[in-house]
Amino acid sequence: MAEIQESKESLQESLQQVITLLNKHKLIEGLVQKQDMPKQALVETLVHKQNLAELQKKLDALHPADVAYILEALPLDQRLDVWDLVKAERDGDILLEVSDAVRQTLIADMDSEELLAAAEQLDTDELADLAPDLPKDVLQDLLESLDASNRERLQSALSYPEDAVGALMDFDIVTIREDITLEVALRYLRRIGSLPDHTDKLFVVDRHDMLHGVLPLKRLVVSDLDSGVDEIMADDAVVFHPEDKATDAAKAFERYDLVTAPVVDENNKLIGRLTVDTVMDFIREEAESDMLSLAGLREDEDMFSSVWKAMQNRWTWLAVNLVTAFVASRVIGAFEGSIEKIVALAALMPIVAGIGGNSGNQTITMIVRGLALGQVASHNMKSLLQKELGIALLNGLIWGSVLGVVAYLLYGNVALGVVMTAAMTLNLLLAAVMGVLIPLLMTKFGRDPAVGSSVLITAMTDSGGFFIFLGLATLVLL
Repeated sequence: MAEIQESKESLQESLQQVITLLNKHKLIEGLVQKQDMPKQALVETLVHKQNLAELQKKLDALHPADVAYILEALPLDQRLDVWDLVKAERDGDILLEVSDAVRQTLIADMDSEELLAAAEQLDTDELADLAPDLPKDVLQDLLESLDASNRERLQSALSYPEDAVGALMDFDIVTIREDITLEVALRYLRRIGSLPDHTDKLFVVDRHDMLHGVLPLKRLVVSDLDSGVDEIMADDAVVFHPEDKATDAAKAFERYDLVTAPVVDENNKLIGRLTVDTVMDFIREEAESDMLSLAGLREDEDMFSSVWKAMQNRWTWLAVNLVTAFVASRVIGAFEGSIEKIVALAALMPIVAGIGGNSGNQTITMIVRGLALGQVASHNMKSLLQKELGIALLNGLIWGSVLGVVAYLLYGNVALGVVMTAAMTLNLLLAAVMGVLIPLLMTKFGRDPAVGSSVLITAMTDSGGFFIFLGLATLVLL
């Protein structure tokens, strides 16, 4: 934990240093431009190069992921200034690290030759991540520049949805035959010189690349070198197909503590592998996407994007929220007479709605998580609903009673306290039902249950809470 904190502080320090150097560069250039001196243009050029040299040196010393973090944290004009200072041979690696929204701004600042040069530095599986954001002409030139094998691999990877294993698989694999000894296998590895990242096993195939099993490296180094690969290899490897869902693969990696796993086609031919770093990136992106979706955001948003673009990303669920807020206001309007007679209702009704919304969001979060983990299905829906109703009933009786007592102490009306308790309990029960049903119904109709769920549950508990509280108050108090 201390090392993580130290790394975070170091990254923040690097960001502040870059910002300081940018501000210093802008200040000095401004002062030089105000001076009237011989060979003004030459002096300005020299000062410009000297100021940027220190900043470029700082950027060269940073890891691509750290440069990406800095780019994401800078306004657009400063971001592009820093991007211009990044060495061309690092462009591809940094483009892979930045968020999708920021990547679009960087690509828009590059010409076709720069983009093609950056893409050509990457492996095929990395190209598959970058290719969807490239202009069509650049992507076509890139495909033509690849050899037949890599072109076929890239086209294959691009043919799969983003959430499929095929879109995430890595083509950098090491294979061996089962009819050789471990000594021969070791000599082969020495001749290769270096292994692909995250290699914890070798894939055992025949001459047609059909997967027969895997040879874990730990078995290779501790076993008798005269033993055959077929004696030592494991034939019970976790195997994926390119059409498999990436979420299912991520669960398998977590469940079985995998580092790598083979990907085979329908004929059991080895076509790639899945690695833990790629799976972790996918999990992180999915988590970020779900977090944005719960807030009603359609996609990842650049912190420094234009007002117009940010508004386009946010307007959809704000429009839905506006409609639901109007409905809630009409519910209140229907009980204007009751509110006029008992002013205390206006002060108390937001409490009922607010607590209901919070409880509903808690339920939705649990159900969406259960759906993502595959723990929610038709056989346990009834039990889940009963559990959430039980929690809501208990919370409603306890906290509703507390608020009922507070209402009595504030307004000296026992009946108002009873109404407060009953309304709180009923609205929490409504929140529990809606918290279970909303994500389940969205899933049934093929929609992401995380998208806008919090907006919908808030709408239901606001309108329902107002109706329940004001309706009970009208029946009991008037």
